Amino acid sequence: MSRILRWSLSLTVVLELLAIASGFRALSVVAGALLTAALVVGAGQLQGYARGLFLVSLATLLLVGASGHLPPELWLKAGADAAFYAAFLGSLGLMQCLVRRFDVLRRIHDVLLGGAPFWLYPKYALVSCGIASVLSFGMMSLLCGTLSETLRERGIDGEVRIQWLRSVLISALRGFALVPLVAPTSVAVAILTRELPQLSWSLLLPFGLVSAALLVGLGWRLEYHRFRQVSETRSRLDGWPRDTGRLALVVAAVFALMALLVTVWGLKVSVAAMFAVPLVTLATMLVMDRAPAGRTPRTRAVSVMAEAADQVSGMANEMSIFASSAILGVAVTALVPTDLLRDLADLPHAELLLAVAGLLMMPMLSMVGIIPITVLSVQAGLLPAMIGAGVDPLVISVGLVIGFSLAMMMSPFGPSVMLLSRFGRVTRWQVAFRWNGAFVMVALPLLIAWMATLAVWHGGG
Repeated sequence: MSRILRWSLSLTVVLELLAIASGFRALSVVAGALLTAALVVGAGQLQGYARGLFLVSLATLLLVGASGHLPPELWLKAGADAAFYAAFLGSLGLMQCLVRRFDVLRRIHDVLLGGAPFWLYPKYALVSCGIASVLSFGMMSLLCGTLSETLRERGIDGEVRIQWLRSVLISALRGFALVPLVAPTSVAVAILTRELPQLSWSLLLPFGLVSAALLVGLGWRLEYHRFRQVSETRSRLDGWPRDTGRLALVVAAVFALMALLVTVWGLKVSVAAMFAVPLVTLATMLVMDRAPAGRTPRTRAVSVMAEAADQVSGMANEMSIFASSAILGVAVTALVPTDLLRDLADLPHAELLLAVAGLLMMPMLSMVGIIPITVLSVQAGLLPAMIGAGVDPLVISVGLVIGFSLAMMMSPFGPSVMLLSRFGRVTRWQVAFRWNGAFVMVALPLLIAWMATLAVWHGGG
């Protein structure tokens, strides 16, 4: 990767954090312009999907602007949103730097496969969700990579290997898909709360917890017998791996700092995570990297910052996808007539109908290659106009985070499914459709019924 793209990505994250801390929005616009220029110069180094989406988004923005549909404030919003989305992923992704420093993370499968077989599915799903709320996409890389090594070391192959992959990694993927429903670090929550200041993670959380419980309960019922078969070939772990307590302290420090920033600074929880994760991660790296002897504090700091920059640059494709989705969301939203949004808001039971439509759109579009963050960026951009027409945002927002969760399981082009496919040596179509398709089809009626109950209870139905 070129030095220009490598350092531009890190500088984008720093500028966006400074923009949030200072409240100086122009810095965010500058960060967006820097990021866009760097991605134009380095487009040839991006993967095909990331490069294609970026070029389509940029072309769409320019065409919409040339047609006169983009006032100056929307040009600025496109740049600021692109910087925010990319910096959100880049800052949270720094936690991945800690994986090689903690033995418990490298031996995560031995830890999770301990205990009674009855509890294996919910344990995997919930722990995966917890890890992903901090490591984000790094969680799938961690679990996929360590499972591949575990199976290779134990000589597990053939049909038994497929059973392991389907049971362990699918439960991990479904746990990862719970993050939009329950975690303050979810990009879905960040997008919705950025577009709708009246929303907050704490407001969405109770409804997300019910949705997550439905999904975990359903998966538990469907996967229980398969996990019993896997448990017969597992290895026992004598005691907890070293560094378990230290890792728990690091995670606790992240959430404690987030709580402090929310309380003292008044930040949204998802924004507080953008500061807490890098600060705690960099501090932990500095403390743990004291050896070898003779290294000065300055040398250690330079080494840590270089590793952090490498980690951010390693997420160039994902950051490009996030930024492109933000740009496309602004461009497409500008084309939607305001009268159409008012007409939709005037429909009977508008909140429920829009919530269900938004929920269904994401998994359906994700199956044909439009990843959930792109769809959500457009949907979230339309919500302020609908709220201005009298629509309550709560039920619709809950529907959107549920749809985002389902789309993460069903998108053969999503980074989590592609990671699982690569490490597991199975096709992404098998992961998305054969392994997850039936689960999503059974889950949909349950979740729509839950949405209808919520709409009636909230007064929107």
